[in-house]
Amino acid sequence: MALNKDVFTEAVQARIKLWQQSLKTYDPELFNEIRSASDEALLDRFYRYLSFGTGGMRGELGAGTNRMNRWMVRRTTKALARYLKEIVSETDSKKRGAVIAYDSRRMSRTFAEEAAGVLTSEGIPVYLFKEVTPTPELSFAVRTLQAQAGIVITASHNPPQYNGYKVYGPDGGQITLHTADQLSRFMEAIEDPFDIPILDSASAERAGLLQWIGEAVERAYIQAILTILPSALSQGVEPMDKNLAYAQRSNEPSSIKIAYSPLHGAGGRPVMAALQAAGFHDIEIVTEQFQPDGNFPTVRVPNPEEVEAMEKVLALAERTGADIAMATDPDTDRLGVFIKVRNGSYRRLNGNELGALFVHYLLSERKMKGALSDKDAIIKTIVTSELGRRIAEDYGVACFDVLTGFKFIGEMINEFERRGTHRFLFGYEESYGYLAGDFVRDKDAVQAAVLAAAMTSHYKERGKTLADVLQELYEAYGAHVERLYAFELKGLEGAKQIERMMKNLRQDLPRNLDTYAVVVQEDYLEGMGIRLSETGDVLEQYALSLPRSDVIKLMLNDRSWVAVRPSGTEPKVKLYTGAVAKTYEEAEQKAERLEHAMRVLLETKAAIDH
Repeated sequence: MALNKDVFTEAVQARIKLWQQSLKTYDPELFNEIRSASDEALLDRFYRYLSFGTGGMRGELGAGTNRMNRWMVRRTTKALARYLKEIVSETDSKKRGAVIAYDSRRMSRTFAEEAAGVLTSEGIPVYLFKEVTPTPELSFAVRTLQAQAGIVITASHNPPQYNGYKVYGPDGGQITLHTADQLSRFMEAIEDPFDIPILDSASAERAGLLQWIGEAVERAYIQAILTILPSALSQGVEPMDKNLAYAQRSNEPSSIKIAYSPLHGAGGRPVMAALQAAGFHDIEIVTEQFQPDGNFPTVRVPNPEEVEAMEKVLALAERTGADIAMATDPDTDRLGVFIKVRNGSYRRLNGNELGALFVHYLLSERKMKGALSDKDAIIKTIVTSELGRRIAEDYGVACFDVLTGFKFIGEMINEFERRGTHRFLFGYEESYGYLAGDFVRDKDAVQAAVLAAAMTSHYKERGKTLADVLQELYEAYGAHVERLYAFELKGLEGAKQIERMMKNLRQDLPRNLDTYAVVVQEDYLEGMGIRLSETGDVLEQYALSLPRSDVIKLMLNDRSWVAVRPSGTEPKVKLYTGAVAKTYEEAEQKAERLEHAMRVLLETKAAIDH
């Protein structure tokens, strides 16, 4: 096929030629995808390699360097093997090995086996889960088995046509920015992914390089989850054997009914087992969504952040009178919740609201049991509601902000341990991710489901719904309302628009938004913040302590705020808005106005090229 040289660089043309020739020999199915593709389609498939960051890589399934396929998995895993052997320690890596897990998505099992084949061919032993498994359980397994690294094949809550590849360090947390940069350099040195050898599973098993993970790890994981609940605490002392301490409570019948759906993902088996181990047996499941299925046939997008994805579990709750309806995403690191209110209807809790309820529940119960200390801390991201901070400070508990992404929460937990300065109690982000037990270093919807059930039961026994408790928090700390809007900008032109939007915004940050003065401007890419007077005068410039990241945050004179950042895993720019007011209705109206003002501004910035 003759390619338009005005559109295709020599590097892209060479890439296409290599893949056409190699796929014809090694992968006829993918070859057929590109054989008759238009120039536009070829450019989208090959204009870049899938970007790899601290969240790994994620993309649509298909042929090309800008797609998820077995050849991109081999390339990434070869780079990981080189990193482990050349940067970490060849001896330790060949001794400790790596853990690999996968969710229910299309090709997930195949990609996991491909990754195992590359590592074992390098002499690096692999522990591979037998069945679809939650991402947080992978984190737990890395720590429990003392592995050198972890891999999970997942695209989290993305649509069915996506899959992805995430890498974890020996602490069980997502890799750091520095490690991601090193891996990217190793990847850039691999031009021909079709020349990477792999070892088949049978040969790897015979060589003692492949072990399958079964029920033992999951049982240990579930036992650990029982320790996060307040009833595992004795008066003023955290017991040495928390599992035993909680086992006494788990035999008591629960007073609540739960409706649950894993949305065709990996959560069904472990979430049910954990809830039952914690004493919750009155559970209704959405049967047509319970079995793992990468086509996600009953939902458009398997994301519990979307109301549409929760429709079936909500309908089940309404039919059965459940006290709480819960759904987990395909890799079971996000939890969505609807709660029953006093009139019998159901109210959706967003990530900020459920996170604040968790903070209040955990801290109030610890205070009552005399189990708080002056070293206690919670962690949230910079785009998460400030309500959690207000609650924590009221209990004398420190609240730390980190960049968007749960990997940064994991890093801060590590820092607490290394320095001995704080004790981690809870971490969360607005995108439905929560963590209470640091035996996992990523967001954990299995933990969150058990904690949500326990919290619902706790307040029901005291004659309250979670909606009642949330209203009490609003009355005590102000009504907090947050909104998220995403500009979806796909392909090469979309990438240019995103770059233009952020560049132009940086060059002319607003001093006012709607009727409110901007009193703080923070640019995390530049690593600088500016404090302003309400008339726009610069009062102070200061350095930001967090790592550099393409994020801009503006704080207003009434404690409201907005933040803008390109997504690290999707072709989107995300606009976050947080408003505070005396009543919920006032806060909602304010959030809507602030979001509208920022949307108009950003659309203008995307169109302007100075």
